[in-house]
Amino acid sequence: MSAGPFLVTGGTGQVGTGIARVAARRGIAIATPGRDALDLGDPASIDAAVKGGDWAAIINCAAYTAVDRAETERERAFAVNAEAPGHLARAAAARGIPIIHVSTDYVFDGGKDGFYDEADPVAPLGVYGASKEAGERAVRAANPRHIILRTAWVVSPWGQNFIRTMLRLGAERERIGVVADQIGCPSSAEDIADALLTIATTADPAWGTYHFVNAGQASWHDVAGAVFDRARAAGRKVPDSLDAIPTSAYPTPAKRPANSRLATAKIASAFAIAPRPWRDAIDAILTELLTEERVS
Repeated sequence: MSAGPFLVTGGTGQVGTGIARVAARRGIAIATPGRDALDLGDPASIDAAVKGGDWAAIINCAAYTAVDRAETERERAFAVNAEAPGHLARAAAARGIPIIHVSTDYVFDGGKDGFYDEADPVAPLGVYGASKEAGERAVRAANPRHIILRTAWVVSPWGQNFIRTMLRLGAERERIGVVADQIGCPSSAEDIADALLTIATTADPAWGTYHFVNAGQASWHDVAGAVFDRARAAGRKVPDSLDAIPTSAYPTPAKRPANSRLATAKIASAFAIAPRPWRDAIDAILTELLTEERVS
């Protein structure tokens, strides 16, 4: 691939916003059209957007991410997460353009004892995971020049995510219970974006499926503790008590994988991408958030 330009979908999401920031810093040309210019629900709009520029690659960050709501909005989840990526990949292939597609740990059932690598069998637990797994299959089938990048537990200084939620709830409540029996790794949206652009600008990449998360492992309770430690040191109000609770004490419509740990050796070998530790990643996010007047 080349230094661009790249057509980026989902530009207002966490990873899409990260791509805009990283691209500006690295001097990489991107386009992030709004829905008026690129409607993922309209195949004609997708075709027109792909034909509308001399793109070096398509980077698809768009997704339906309402995990619980997907259980009752199956058609919408599959339209965004499976049908649209498939059409993007076909449109790109027709013009000889590669596609980079962002996927998720939810394609796994979380039952493995250890880190998931890219060759492990998929077995999604719910509609969201099933729609993302279908999107992976659609991209693979439509465009041989593809990269699928699975990630997990995305966090950033913007948008809706666990870190911002903890800061908000910590300012409101004296006691908070956080799930301690789901294990994974928080992943900085900006670090994911940097990895995507490194892949996109690599000449003759090895096509296929890769994992990217920040290094290490943690429970959601561990992450909450790290957030509150930093917030407390910055003079922010935090809960008096942070309780470790089981998943069973916080029932949700969709089942979450108990194990979301993703191995990153393959991406390190193919692209020399070495994810930084998750504590360093969230520390950078909190440095940005805790300099603001408030977190909303």
